[in-house]
Amino acid sequence: MRIAMIGAGYVGLVSGACFSEFGIDVTCVDTDADRIAKLNAGGIPIFEPGLAQLVENNMEAGRLAFTTDLATSLAAADAVFIAVGTPSRRGDGHADLSYIYAAAEEIAAALDGYTVIVTKSTVPVGTGREVQRIIREKRPEAEFDVVSNPEFLREGAAIGDFMRPDRVVIGTDSERARDVMRRLYRPLYLIETPILFMSLETAELTKYAANSFLATKITFINEIADLCEKVGADVQDVARGIGLDGRIGPKFLHAGPGYGGSCFPKDALALVRTGEESGAPMRIVEAVVDINEKRKKAMAARVIAACGGSLEDKTVAVLGLTFKPNTDDMRDAPSLDIVPALQAAGATVRAYDPEGMAEAETLLPGVVWCDDAYSTVDGADAVVIVTEWNEFRLLDLERVKALMKQPLMVDLRNIYRPAEMASAGFHYLSIGRPGAGGT
Repeated sequence: MRIAMIGAGYVGLVSGACFSEFGIDVTCVDTDADRIAKLNAGGIPIFEPGLAQLVENNMEAGRLAFTTDLATSLAAADAVFIAVGTPSRRGDGHADLSYIYAAAEEIAAALDGYTVIVTKSTVPVGTGREVQRIIREKRPEAEFDVVSNPEFLREGAAIGDFMRPDRVVIGTDSERARDVMRRLYRPLYLIETPILFMSLETAELTKYAANSFLATKITFINEIADLCEKVGADVQDVARGIGLDGRIGPKFLHAGPGYGGSCFPKDALALVRTGEESGAPMRIVEAVVDINEKRKKAMAARVIAACGGSLEDKTVAVLGLTFKPNTDDMRDAPSLDIVPALQAAGATVRAYDPEGMAEAETLLPGVVWCDDAYSTVDGADAVVIVTEWNEFRLLDLERVKALMKQPLMVDLRNIYRPAEMASAGFHYLSIGRPGAGGT
C-alpha cells in the first residue's frame, strides 16, 4: 500500500515513519522546503526518542520519502493523511482550520482515482464533513471518502504509542474506506489492538473528550494538592489511594505547576467553544481551562515567598523549560509564565533544559543560558525544578548546596523526598506534601 502524509511536523513525521515501519510506502509532503531538505539530508526537525533511527532505517529501505510535490505523491496513494497544525485561533480560542481546508483544496486538485482522505489532525466536530464538501464542490466526479483517524501520541513516547496503542479510532460511514483503513492497520490487528469504527463526528469528538478528560485529571489532583497543603495531607499518598481504584487509574495524577504542551491547552479550549456553539456548555472543562491558567501564573509566587517575599538583586536557577521531559516542545509550557514573573519581580534567571533551550531562547529574553544543571545553580539564591527531566532526579545535592548562595529548592514536580532534602540541609518546598511550605 501507498500513503501520502500532508504535514511533516510532529504528528505527520511520527505517523509517517511508523506506517513505513509497518511496510507501507509513505511519502511525507510539506510546503516548508527547508524542512523537507533537512529531512532528506538526514536531519530531524523535532526531538522525539527513537525517531531519528526509525526515519533513517525506513529511508534506507525505500519505504519513506519526503517531498514538496503533493500531486505526484497523491497520484499513486491509496490514502492521503492530513496532519497539519490546528492551533488555537487568536481572539476566540477556536481551532484554526485554515491549514486543514487549504490541504483539502490541494487534495481536490490532485485526486486521481479512488482515495481515502484521512484527517489525522485534531479537529472540531463537523470538520470532516466540511473537507468532504470542499473536495466535492471542486471535483464533483472524484471518487473519495473522508475518514477521521485522530492521533493519541504522547510526546516523548510517541513511537511506542503508535506501535502499541491502547486503541485506534476510525470514523467513517463507508465500508470501502473501512477496508482501506483495516489494511493500513493490519499489523495492529495481529496484536489484537482494539480498532474502533464509529461515525465521522463521533471520532472527532472522541479526541477532544479524551484530552479534556486527562486535563481534568491533572487539574483535579492539583487542586487536591492545594487542599493537602492546608490540612497537612500528602497528595502523593492521596493519588496512590485513589489511583489504585480501577475506575480511576493512576495516570495523570501527578501534582505540578499545571499542564501545557501542544494538545491539552488548545483542545480543552476548542471543546469549550464547540460546546458554546452547540448549546451544550462544557462547564467542567471551562473550569479546568481557567484553573490551569491561573495555576501556572501562581507558581512564581511560591518562589517569591520562599525567598522572603522579594527577588530584588537575587538569582534564581530554573531547571527544565519544556512542558514535559523527553521533548523539545515549549508550547504553553508553565515556564513561559513562571520565568517572566520571576524576572518582573527583580530576579536574574539562569536556566537550563536538556532539549528545549533553542526554542526557549526565542521565547524568554533576558535569561542567562547555562550548559548544565550545576552551572545553572552556581551562585543562585534559589533553584526551581520546573520540568522533571531524569537528569534532575539524581543531582549531587552536596555539590548543589556548595555552589548555591543558600540551599533553597522549590520543587514543582515533587521529584525529591522532603526528609531527604532536610537531611541534606536544604530549605525545601514542594507541591501538596507536608512541609510543602518549607522544612
